[in-house]
Amino acid sequence: MDALVRLLQLLVLLLTLPLHLLALLGCWQPLCKTYFPYLMAVLTVKTNRKMESKKRELFGQIKGLAGVSGKVALLELGCGTGANFQFYPPGCRITCLDPNPNFEKFLTKNMAENKHLKYEQFVVASGEDMRQLADGSMDVVVCTLVLCSVKSPKKVLQEVQRVLRPGGVFFFWEHVAEPRGSWAFMWQQVFEPTWKHIGDGCCLTRETWKDLESAQFRELQMERQPPPIKWLPVGPHIMGKAVK
Repeated sequence: MDALVRLLQLLVLLLTLPLHLLALLGCWQPLCKTYFPYLMAVLTVKTNRKMESKKRELFGQIKGLAGVSGKVALLELGCGTGANFQFYPPGCRITCLDPNPNFEKFLTKNMAENKHLKYEQFVVASGEDMRQLADGSMDVVVCTLVLCSVKSPKKVLQEVQRVLRPGGVFFFWEHVAEPRGSWAFMWQQVFEPTWKHIGDGCCLTRETWKDLESAQFRELQMERQPPPIKWLPVGPHIMGKAVK
């Protein structure tokens, strides 16, 4: 199986050689940072349409998690285009964090269309280093389709726990690897080196549930969902919440 994976990876590499050459020369990353927000703006509309009921079920639990201010202080980690805004309950004070500054104009537009929320700030930073945010400053942290592309999910989860107040809740929705040994997992291995360039660092074979289980949250609830877009090589999704 390993030899077959390497052979197929080589074939895919040859078919996408210009992309890999651009990445090797350092030319691809700036292009990716520019086009990726437009790609996500298209895909999130389709995803929201398919997953609307589940998202409403998940994010409906945010209501009632307000801290001493009476309003929910919510950090969206890897906020992208703000596709989740419409599902948040009224009165949330939203802080957005993303390493790609090109998402800001999409966020501004999306927030203007969701006047039931209060837009606090957009922080350009990685999830592994959120030093701009104070310890225990958030009632809720939301992370959807982000842990697949960060450099260290473990460090991100440590930072999530740091910025959450005691009793604060981390809501997540992530795509994960197919079962090891399956044909679907083999194809994820084949496409992953190329997919990382297309998806701005997205890894197809991460077993993110293991990082969540080892992060030592006080309570963890998680369920598995089939992928919403069948023609993409991403695997099943996990959704749920973790309490600090």
